[in-house]
Amino acid sequence: MAIPITVEKLLRDNVVENERIEFKENRNPESIVKTICAFANDIDNWGGGYILIGIKEVNGKVAYPISRIKDEEVDKIQKELLRYSKLISPSYLPIVEVTKYENKNVILIWCPGGNDRPYKTFKKVTSKNSEKVYYIRKFSSTIEANEANIKELISLTDDIPFDDRVNLKADVKDLSLPLIKNYLWKIKSNLLNNIENKELLEIAKDLKIVDGPKEFIKPLNVGLMFFNDDIEKFFPYCRIELVTIYDSTGQGMEERIFQGPIDWQLKSVLNYIKNNVIAEKVFKIDDDAEAIRIKNYPYEALEEFISNAVYHRSYQIHEPITIRVEKEQIEITSFPGPDRSITNLDLKNLNLKGRRYRNRRIGDFLKELHLVEGRNTGYPTAIRAIKNNGSPLPILETDEERTFFTVILPIHKAFLTNKISKKVNSEDKIKVSNKRKNKDEIKEEILFKLEDNNLSAKKLYEAIGYSGNVSKTFRECINDLIKENLIKYSSSKINSSSNLLIKIK
Repeated sequence: MAIPITVEKLLRDNVVENERIEFKENRNPESIVKTICAFANDIDNWGGGYILIGIKEVNGKVAYPISRIKDEEVDKIQKELLRYSKLISPSYLPIVEVTKYENKNVILIWCPGGNDRPYKTFKKVTSKNSEKVYYIRKFSSTIEANEANIKELISLTDDIPFDDRVNLKADVKDLSLPLIKNYLWKIKSNLLNNIENKELLEIAKDLKIVDGPKEFIKPLNVGLMFFNDDIEKFFPYCRIELVTIYDSTGQGMEERIFQGPIDWQLKSVLNYIKNNVIAEKVFKIDDDAEAIRIKNYPYEALEEFISNAVYHRSYQIHEPITIRVEKEQIEITSFPGPDRSITNLDLKNLNLKGRRYRNRRIGDFLKELHLVEGRNTGYPTAIRAIKNNGSPLPILETDEERTFFTVILPIHKAFLTNKISKKVNSEDKIKVSNKRKNKDEIKEEILFKLEDNNLSAKKLYEAIGYSGNVSKTFRECINDLIKENLIKYSSSKINSSSNLLIKIK
């Protein structure tokens, strides 16, 4: 079984938090098996972790050059891992893959959070006379669980997160192979290798989005949420509703509903907000050559708030995420409220650092797609963007029972008064960045624009925000997507203006 993430992404892209990665320069059965056990226990619901054998660590960072595992040692190490992993009880086997990094052998071990936790193994692995103890991860270390930790682990035994549960109403065929391929292409997964020769079930097993005995394998909820076009069939009202209210009477209000896989919902609503809600005013200050640019709402903040709503909502509560765009504010509401570990004082101080993740698998998929931040960094990013724009701070609301959570972001005062204070510090000035998109970003935008409409290359170029003649880079992106069998032309006349590009479903 392949692992849906590469060594390169683990080490360079910061997709996975450092607390979930363990480096081992050499094979040390005792240390490795204890860490496997700790990741399987997943006491903080992070989604398990990864162990890399053959990579040295110094002060939490990779030490170069990479250690070398000899070819003749690879098979021996794998057999040792299998033998010692069987000492974990209840039964738990990690997923092991031999790969290359900088042309040297590396053994990558994937240890997802187990469904049968708590797990324990021998305190001295090489001695079967040793007592068995529970191990957990704390920060970047594997430690023996104390009495309080053990009680918490036991309480988690039957508490498998909803997104990681089997959906008995669905079948494997409800998973969309094109959506899976599109996801793997976006994250540049090794699972794309030889994918045309694999059955849907095999690919789903590699992604760990199915589970159950051989005769009754079913999709996990997280698989249906990302890889089914009609997820409301399984999760009623799992959608985002955006309503624009122009005045207090509600006359002429506009409503838009964003449906489909949850990552597509998120990208679609953010794209709509970016193109239809965000506005900018430019103010020229006397005796200052540089103009002040102010947005009605900082997009980065809205991006974080809405992403967090998708990440942390309960998919067992049949209520949509709602976004109300009013004259003087935007209001985002999701269900239920924040985790009890976040106190009322935390909410008042805008200090949202949760100790539990409600949807650990959803978080893993969204992080790999770079749609959410990890380790409680989303809200600080949002607050920083709000302050940089000079906007009022958000208002966070919930009730005593924590049944809902609402974020209210007031509009920048300049959009109400059409004035800006002349006393503007240099750090308050908004610098406009015209960062060029890389080819991967262009490809993603092409696929997004072709989701609902077929467009010519010229119209597609303009829809993404470019002008003039279609660039060479843009043509290369189109050709790459055609080779990857993700889009196609409607006819063989490539240069015809009437020839439309079609996304392959």
